[in-house]
Amino acid sequence: MAKNWNTPPRTITVNPAPILRTLGIAVIIFVVIVFLSTATYIVQPGYRGVAVTLGKVDPAPRAEGFGFKQPFITAIRPMSVRQQTRSMQAECYSSDLQQVKMEVHVLYRIPEQSVVKIFQQFAGEPFDNLVAPRVLEAIKEVAATQSAEQIVKKRQEVKTKALDLARKKIGPDFLQLADVVLYNLTLSPELEQAIELKMVQEQEAAKAKFTQLKAQIEADTAIIRAKGEAEAIGVRGQALKANPAFVKLEMIQNWNGRSPLVVGSGEGAHLMLQPPAQPASATPNRQVRPTPQAPQRRQ
Repeated sequence: MAKNWNTPPRTITVNPAPILRTLGIAVIIFVVIVFLSTATYIVQPGYRGVAVTLGKVDPAPRAEGFGFKQPFITAIRPMSVRQQTRSMQAECYSSDLQQVKMEVHVLYRIPEQSVVKIFQQFAGEPFDNLVAPRVLEAIKEVAATQSAEQIVKKRQEVKTKALDLARKKIGPDFLQLADVVLYNLTLSPELEQAIELKMVQEQEAAKAKFTQLKAQIEADTAIIRAKGEAEAIGVRGQALKANPAFVKLEMIQNWNGRSPLVVGSGEGAHLMLQPPAQPASATPNRQVRPTPQAPQRRQ
């Protein structure tokens, strides 16, 4: 079948109005979305927003939640008001020039009234630029007044003094320093060995002192017992002297059933108990043989 090359081409006419209308609606929606995104903000729980408009900071912090701001020219910077815990390493020198290393945990929070002030005066993280330098300075000042041994033994006291001093340096109304905890205090091996030897010697001295005190108490007890016995003998002698019948009573109580012997007469007579009977000898009685008589001679 042959083609007809003389057929004229067809012309397609497109109406641009619907396309332009759709494009216009999309642009309007995009502009509205951009406008709404730049004119609103959301502050997360535990944070406060600092509003910065063309380089000027709003003195009132923005509360958590949804809010409106000036589009394109105002930015909201979040600042945490929760209590935070950060750790750091600290090195200090004691009063006896010994190096002490420790791990420090710092608990702090930014009050709501200080959010804008801290944002204006300190760049970056508040802990690195405000908290850590003051805490380290306080720990070094307190450690310089104590020996290395006292720092280890009195850790709680050192921590309390360092916490109070750091609060004064930071300012109680500027930032709230909740607590400072000292962990893993490390001394030089030579110093640790010297402290351990000293503690052993102190324990031995305390043991020797306890032994000496125990011997002294036993000696005092023996003296008191001897004095008591001497006083009892004195009282007993006085009773015998005042009451002669008491002697008879003692004799009756101590009598063994044998008749006493009376030695002497009159006032010089003494009563003596008979000695106990001698036990019979275990050797059997020997039989006495008659002596044989010599035979008589016959005359």
